[in-house]
Amino acid sequence: MENVFDAKDAQNYIDRINKLIEDTHGLWGKMTVDQMLAHCCITYEMVYEPEKHKKPGSIAKFILKRFVKPKVVGEKAYPRDSPTSPQFLITGRKNFGEEKKRLIGYIQKTQQLGASAFDGKESFSFGKLNSDEWNNMFAKHLNHHLSQFGV
Repeated sequence: MENVFDAKDAQNYIDRINKLIEDTHGLWGKMTVDQMLAHCCITYEMVYEPEKHKKPGSIAKFILKRFVKPKVVGEKAYPRDSPTSPQFLITGRKNFGEEKKRLIGYIQKTQQLGASAFDGKESFSFGKLNSDEWNNMFAKHLNHHLSQFGV
């Protein structure tokens, strides 16, 4: 798996994103390319702008940590047409250029902060994660959706 904290791997993600154009169509799923970019930004918003999102309650957090966390932070890739958590659903069209710029900015910020900034950092939904778990979560999600759109 790529390392989002490595400059070369982060640039690889950015290069893939830069291959997308406004009318790039997904190979599966229902999202448009602008919605996919906005969707990918949510993971980073929960780190850098948590006030934008409602934190899960104690019961929801228990379920997320127990049943969802292993699938999200593990190394196994997401299958096509995996279900999406309600807070990650994007409705309506988004500004392609703005979402692309936001996602690239989040990738760059994450890489520049480095693995040590994430080791033991509290996740919005899963509690404390080590840097490998953060990397897996970011990398898996990006790979899944960039592959969905053929880049």
